[in-house]
Amino acid sequence: MHHLKKVSLIILLFITLYSCKKTEEEVWIVDTEPTKPIVDFGFKFDEYNVHFDTIGRQDTFDKILSKQNLNGKKVGDIIKVIRDSFPTSVRYKRPYVCLRSKDKYNKLQYFIYQPDRLNYYLIDLTDSIVGFKKARPLTFRTKTVSGELTGSLTQTLRGMKIEPTLSGRLTKIYAWSIDFFKSKKGDKFAISFTERYINDTIYDGVDSIRAAYFEYKGEKIYAFPFVQDAKNGKKDYYDEEGKALKNFFLKAPLKFVHITSKFSKNRFHPVQLRWKAHNGTDYAAPTGTPIMTTAAGVIEQAGYTAGNGNFVKVKHDRTYSTQYLHMSRILVKRGQRVSQGQVIGKVGSTGLASGPHVCYRFWKNGVQVDALRLKLPNSQPMDNKNLPRYLSYMQPLKRELDSVTDLKFRTK
Repeated sequence: MHHLKKVSLIILLFITLYSCKKTEEEVWIVDTEPTKPIVDFGFKFDEYNVHFDTIGRQDTFDKILSKQNLNGKKVGDIIKVIRDSFPTSVRYKRPYVCLRSKDKYNKLQYFIYQPDRLNYYLIDLTDSIVGFKKARPLTFRTKTVSGELTGSLTQTLRGMKIEPTLSGRLTKIYAWSIDFFKSKKGDKFAISFTERYINDTIYDGVDSIRAAYFEYKGEKIYAFPFVQDAKNGKKDYYDEEGKALKNFFLKAPLKFVHITSKFSKNRFHPVQLRWKAHNGTDYAAPTGTPIMTTAAGVIEQAGYTAGNGNFVKVKHDRTYSTQYLHMSRILVKRGQRVSQGQVIGKVGSTGLASGPHVCYRFWKNGVQVDALRLKLPNSQPMDNKNLPRYLSYMQPLKRELDSVTDLKFRTK
């Protein structure tokens, strides 16, 4: 009997311990946090029967609406109402959402079509038919980063998990002061920019650049956007002293440059096989590469000669003219006005050329000069009356760039 009591106590103790352990485990895995309702386009989705879909190849508003338990007359009435406020056609694979009533009728109450991530068209059927265009709420976040070039600027930004398309904007800002093909691994930089978010959660890309600097040939070149004249709202970029980064002329007529021959009074011509003056700078590039005019002006000549091949000459003002030789195609006409950076032709090897390139020639006061050695003026200098306002605006941004750089490289 004593033995049975002892065995019973052991069994009871084991059951108690096992039960406690099981209870503790069950409590641990229970998620007590309530599920948050999904909200988008101003609606709480848990209040509706929600149907998500995308536009098919043959879909139209009529066809999509006809599938929503609506009779032909109702569909016709909707199309009449939205005809003026909605797009005439829907785009293949773009999403749309149907919000239906949560009852036995499953009645369509709202139809939402998204031509892009930000904007949407809404049809409200809860009372009378109403259709209008709206935009999802946007928020903006500021990000300031610093780093060192590990390869190209695009590769470096991608490695830092920053949108690589930002490099295109920066290249454009610095087109007049930095040749990124001559930048070196280890050159430091810092960028402050704003990013867009839809509904505070969906990343929608870089919105604007607040400030930047790049090391170039041992010197920091800062860039700060500033509007001098509030009436026209034109934004230009200036350095920390208020000097414009945008020069009167681009540094080269191609985005990606490889100089094969410079301005020279005596060069051996690769086709004519004799020594003669070379009054231009040769930039090699694949056939078809876009050629840009390095400054705004008027097309003075556009044609063909045996030596120049297809060529274009641009008169910029009373002092300066530029010429672009050996094109495969000419894309402008004589007398046409062109803006800085506009594509005026394509790289080729017409005329006396041993391979595809553009020979870039530069005139100052009617005399051909070396464009690489010429010091050219800035196009829009800072007005002295705006300088105090600019410096007051710029200095906090400069401190922000310098501080993230100091912090990053001081702690390495």
